[in-house]
Amino acid sequence: MGGKGKGKFLKLNFSFYRNSPSRSSKSSPPPPEYICPVCNSLFSDPVVVGSGHTVDRLCAEVCETHNYKPEFPDKTRPDFSTKIPNLALRSAIPAWCSKNGVALPQGNDKVAIEKIVKEMIEKEERGNDLIRPSERFLIESVKDKADPDASHAVTELTHRVNRFDTSTSSEESVIAAASPLTPLPFTTRPASCWSPFHTSSSETLVSDDAMNPNPSFDISDDEEFIAKFKSCDPYEQEQGAISLRNATRNDEEARKSACTPRLLLALGSLLFSSYEKVQINAIAALVNLSLEKTNKVKIVRSGIVPTVIQLLRGRLSEAQEHAAGLIFSLSLEEKNRTAIGVLGALPPLLNCLLRSESERTRSDAALALYNLSLDHSNRVKLVKQFNAVPPLLAVLRQEKESIAGRVLLVLYQLAASAEGKAAMLDGNAVAHLVWMLRKGKGEFESESTRENCVAALYALSHGSMRFKALAKEARVMEVLKEVEENGSERAKEKARRIMVVLKGRRESEDGLGESIDWEAILESDGGGGGLSRTRNRLGDGPAFGKTAEF
Repeated sequence: MGGKGKGKFLKLNFSFYRNSPSRSSKSSPPPPEYICPVCNSLFSDPVVVGSGHTVDRLCAEVCETHNYKPEFPDKTRPDFSTKIPNLALRSAIPAWCSKNGVALPQGNDKVAIEKIVKEMIEKEERGNDLIRPSERFLIESVKDKADPDASHAVTELTHRVNRFDTSTSSEESVIAAASPLTPLPFTTRPASCWSPFHTSSSETLVSDDAMNPNPSFDISDDEEFIAKFKSCDPYEQEQGAISLRNATRNDEEARKSACTPRLLLALGSLLFSSYEKVQINAIAALVNLSLEKTNKVKIVRSGIVPTVIQLLRGRLSEAQEHAAGLIFSLSLEEKNRTAIGVLGALPPLLNCLLRSESERTRSDAALALYNLSLDHSNRVKLVKQFNAVPPLLAVLRQEKESIAGRVLLVLYQLAASAEGKAAMLDGNAVAHLVWMLRKGKGEFESESTRENCVAALYALSHGSMRFKALAKEARVMEVLKEVEENGSERAKEKARRIMVVLKGRRESEDGLGESIDWEAILESDGGGGGLSRTRNRLGDGPAFGKTAEF
């Protein structure tokens, strides 16, 4: 302050919301999710990175340039290999700024971000002179977390929980994901029907099992596995993957102890191998690890999912089967669904469902799509971005009942949203569903398929005059009367409600009728599938068994 012109000081300040002159002193601070964890300022260009974290694009690029993965407040570290724009935050932050009188973030200065990142690196190195940040990432990137609440986990397959037990192989583990809907007995799918593996790697696996039917895993083996995975010899890599696949096949504790950040990082590198046997056994080992509920979030946070999605897009059939099974298994965890959708799993899953020659791959892809459709953002993407409704409706007429039944689950979820309902009515979903009910008259392998058809019709019937017109054209009353006579109690109840809607009146206790109050229906519907909610969970709508978990 003493002399004029002796120097100017550049003050770098990134907390836009603190320094806006128009901001009222009583304005609330921005939500934590609006603040970049690297530069501690409002996002100017938020992106979702491979680990599922959201950071500012410039911060991610600078950190990636320096090969640095900062530790976030939740003790996790990001993977910057993938950067997908976070469109939700891009629209939410300007709205918050406008509401609170805060200047919009104009973007960060690269020099300033470089300085922040370098200071973070230096601070970490001073805090631990013996361990470099890159080494600490290997040790701490995935922390053990409390078991996620799976009370609402998507498990239409009540029996699956028993099939994912310690008696199943890695092949059988994926097979269980492809099992029929709950009422279909698993005995209709003998294990021999699900053993299409003829590669030498699989034969080696069977041979190893014959010699050691219950291999155990000791955490001391961790270094041995990692050494094999990092070997330059493809044979060593393959043997390491086979050994891990065997070790985690039957041993629940082995799955828990083997799922470490270092091992996941080394195992994930094998998915890039140009040797198909290495790829297949590596992805199969990951499927085994994913069967443990506590490992599901760890695997997604490890940054492996983008590589798995590339395998879904690949032409190696067996690796694609395992990849579909892995995505299905990971999508059972609610915390993973948004991240898996953001990372780009929806298009290749749709492609697998529509074009794969493997029934197992198609089935797992359908179940994965169902799990992911429980997340609202994924439902919107399926309808608006990927136009999934027309091909899904076409599948109903082309596929066998077991897979068509899974597609019905996806369609039911889409019908519960305004965008999905409109798209389904545009695609004449009513005619497709009525066709399926007529085709399956007296011939359904599972009553749940009939129930899910009726549930989807019921979802479409709410508050739509278009539904009435389409239903009349498709002569839906004929099939509904058949369901009312011969269907299950759930199907009968839904059919009765649809017929009431079509008649335009609600039955009262005295037998008289009264006009329908659509808002009341949507708000108070107790047995109609929870359609007033934005998310439909297990048991609310389609025919399901009880909640199950791995």
